[in-house]
Amino acid sequence: MNPPRRRITAALCVAVAFATGACAQEPTLYSAQYFPPPPPPPAAFAVQQPSEQLLQLVAPIALYPDELVAQVLAASTYPAEVVEASSWVRANASLKGAQLAEVVDAQPWDPSVKALTQFPSVLDNMERNLAWTSALGAAYTSQAGQVMDAVQVLRQRAQASGTLRSTPQQVVDNQPGTIAIEPSDPNVVYVPAYNPWIVYGPPLVAYPGWIAVPDIYYPGPGLYFGIGLGVALLGGVAWGWHHWGFDWHRHALMHDHAPWFSHSPTFAHLRPGPRFEHPGPVFHGEPHRFEPDHPGAFRGFDHGGVAHGYSGRGHASLGSGFHEGGVAHEGGSQGSAGGSHGGGRR
Repeated sequence: MNPPRRRITAALCVAVAFATGACAQEPTLYSAQYFPPPPPPPAAFAVQQPSEQLLQLVAPIALYPDELVAQVLAASTYPAEVVEASSWVRANASLKGAQLAEVVDAQPWDPSVKALTQFPSVLDNMERNLAWTSALGAAYTSQAGQVMDAVQVLRQRAQASGTLRSTPQQVVDNQPGTIAIEPSDPNVVYVPAYNPWIVYGPPLVAYPGWIAVPDIYYPGPGLYFGIGLGVALLGGVAWGWHHWGFDWHRHALMHDHAPWFSHSPTFAHLRPGPRFEHPGPVFHGEPHRFEPDHPGAFRGFDHGGVAHGYSGRGHASLGSGFHEGGVAHEGGSQGSAGGSHGGGRR
């Protein structure tokens, strides 16, 4: 094993051990645009209330567009590949758009990890906060339905507090029992920057050791949008933007109109056993149910535990690090050609 891979493996072992109870490039900056919150809506609907630990885990991504949430949840079950891909993106920063997609397509990573190479700031955040990424992957592997419920609960809170609403960059769609977030232009994606611990109204306790990545973190009370990222050129690859989404009502993460299931060996010991009602190749509508064999497996989510000596790299304090006036064009040039529109929300 070569030295770089040995360091990645060692760092990942620390993060995964904390998450399960087992075992730099300077960031690109946004030109921020702030949308002050409107008055809260008159009412919010209810879903099953998840634990505070799960809310804490999904807070950094719950206000992303649905497709990006799907990609992050799926990729979080492959933390070793996230680290490798993030390092690869930094080393190949000159590749953009279709050229980047072509080279990435040949890599051995999971489709979700490949998809995130078009969003290097999101991938960088997952690498820097490796303990959080591993904990999120462990949670999604064992209790996907509850993780999705946590996303919906936080979206309800953000909407009730007035911070989540439709803008020129995104459409917030209130459906029966769910809130969906989609780009206003299906071929241009805006990744919101926000403070995940205050944007939902009543503050959440920050994930222990959380590193604020300036690209996607802003200390203010609302959502901030930088430059749009073109995704139309990704229509020709199976892991492209339009291939991802959710069936929120059935608790299914979708890829190419079919439920997506992780085959990562990292959290294989947490995969649901006989008590889990696996839907098989076609999802039949029953929610996932899982009773963990080790009830304490996830008690460490709110007890600290950072991949010391690794995820501290490039640390930025929670109250600093967002500089206006920069420009980020992570996805390359915007294309006009469409592509396969699979796996969207239903």
